[in-house]
Amino acid sequence: MSYYIPQWEERTSYGFRRIDPYTKLFEDRIIMLGTPISDDVANAVMAQLMSLQAMDPDRDISIYINSPGGSFTALTAIYDTIRYIKPDVQTLCLGQAASAAAILLAA
Repeated sequence: MSYYIPQWEERTSYGFRRIDPYTKLFEDRIIMLGTPISDDVANAVMAQLMSLQAMDPDRDISIYINSPGGSFTALTAIYDTIRYIKPDVQTLCLGQAASAAAILLAA
């Protein structure tokens, strides 16, 4: 089943830009983890964490979790990145955080 992710236009000092919810959340330093944790998902989360650190190392980051779990080795890559970067990272469960995701929630 596919679903539609809405987009809208937002006024900026340069005019208008098209934006989607995931981009807006990222700009607010929120990373959504809503799938099983695989190596690909871990790489995407790690890249987002490091990008947010590069943008502003002094602002906290939040990870919102709704995941049935997944690969333990992929989880440890995310966990190591959280410990490596300077910003504090808060985790919040929205729905479920089972198996490897529960360990990430407790990080």
